Amino acid sequence: MNIVIAGDHAGYDLKGQLAAALRQDGHEVRDLGAFNRDPSDYPDFAYAVAKAVTSGSAERGILVCGSGVGACMVANKLSGVRAGTCHDTYSGRQGVEHDDMNILCLGARVIMFDAALEIARAFLGARFSGEERHLRRLAKMREIERRHE
Repeated sequence: MNIVIAGDHAGYDLKGQLAAALRQDGHEVRDLGAFNRDPSDYPDFAYAVAKAVTSGSAERGILVCGSGVGACMVANKLSGVRAGTCHDTYSGRQGVEHDDMNILCLGARVIMFDAALEIARAFLGARFSGEERHLRRLAKMREIERRHE
């Protein structure tokens, strides 16, 4: 899968570990930064990942900041983004299967590498179910976006 990954200084180490492991899994991973541990601002990286996903240059995205929350909030500002902060494999998989989640947000200060990799693999391995009830809910989300653009 063609994915983008990014994170601020707090997510720098975990982002790098995830990118390397996901490449070994056979994914095409484009790293959008940060490229060092110098203090940086998560909105810059969340916006870059969200733009890549909504433009179609990446199928999915992964964001890593301290908690996962701030990056998730920024990513969800863009129409067409369905980002979720997940710290367990059930949410990482179910977010895609039921809600068509396209960006996974992780907190580097919340979980360790092994758990983050399991969650990322669950996220990337999941597919949207296309069930009527999930399609109906997704349509309602899109309508809400349209009314508030």
